[in-house]
Amino acid sequence: MAERWTNGHSSSVLCLNVSKDGLVASGGEGGELTFWSEEGSLIEQTWLQKTDDVTCVVFSPVCPRKLYTSHGETVSVLDIRYLKEPVECFRVNEEEINYLSVNETGNLLAVADDSGAIKIIDLESKKLSRCLSRHSNICTSAVFRPQRPQCLVSSGLDMKVMLWNLKKTRPLCIKSLQEEEAEDQSAGQLFNPPLVHSLSVSTCGNIFGCGAEDGKIRIFRVIGTKFEQEMAFKGHSLGVSQVCFLPELEAYWLVTGGNDGKVLLWNVSNDLGKQKIPVKTIHKQKIRMPTSTKKVDKMNAEVTNEGVPISPKLTIEHGEKVNWISCTEIKGSRRILIADQTSSISVYPITET
Repeated sequence: MAERWTNGHSSSVLCLNVSKDGLVASGGEGGELTFWSEEGSLIEQTWLQKTDDVTCVVFSPVCPRKLYTSHGETVSVLDIRYLKEPVECFRVNEEEINYLSVNETGNLLAVADDSGAIKIIDLESKKLSRCLSRHSNICTSAVFRPQRPQCLVSSGLDMKVMLWNLKKTRPLCIKSLQEEEAEDQSAGQLFNPPLVHSLSVSTCGNIFGCGAEDGKIRIFRVIGTKFEQEMAFKGHSLGVSQVCFLPELEAYWLVTGGNDGKVLLWNVSNDLGKQKIPVKTIHKQKIRMPTSTKKVDKMNAEVTNEGVPISPKLTIEHGEKVNWISCTEIKGSRRILIADQTSSISVYPITET
């Protein structure tokens, strides 16, 4: 059973983020912004512009009291000690913002919007540094790679995934999921287009995954200035709205959420481990599934590129379309936080040994 965090929003919760100190921020429709303790107690609630939804929230990795929020075409920077007004506002985007990412050194902010552009803001000079505009449709995610503060990966509804180094204005590598998917389809077969809704990078920075409208999860590996698809498997009957690598784990555990109302936990380590992926600065921890969830969901079993079956280690029938996934630790135990179409946040446990 899920624990519910309630009374923090009046309508749908759209985004979540957890600070290094365990503070949880959630953004919602109508400019609602709410702060929670790691146990789920409501700390404070405020509103940005009530005409715009809060589409993304992200804490600074070097200054946990600093929160970046997007609403409409604006990025507001808040100090959680004083929420009456933003300490800074950036208005460099021309269309609605979908995603924010701060690099691990805390000096660059990537802002992805509906035009397909990714604006890079230098947080030290507080000026626009770069405009990356190769996506031809909505840019859904732009995520800095851990341990590589000048590098990021992006995805969009143009069905493309891109690798960037900020020393260049052009992407280092582009993969079109539409072209790759078309090669796998038999003549005349209809399929859902692989519009990419979400992207997540693992702690090592070399592995990332994305979720698409066709229900598939794809895992990529970065090698130098290129990246290649390592595996693809179908885990959801409808579009995959969210993917999230769990942080600070030796294994590559990935949580996915879909428009089918399911939340799935995958361990892709076994297949990736064959390639001897270097894992840096990752604590050695193991995940033990609750007894009731150890049974493999055969309906979700799929085959990777190498023909090896892969099945979710945990299947949660959440029942609502997933808007956002995050992860936190409560009293030494990991929790998955889910934002959906309701006004509450759902919390599911993952037991560790």
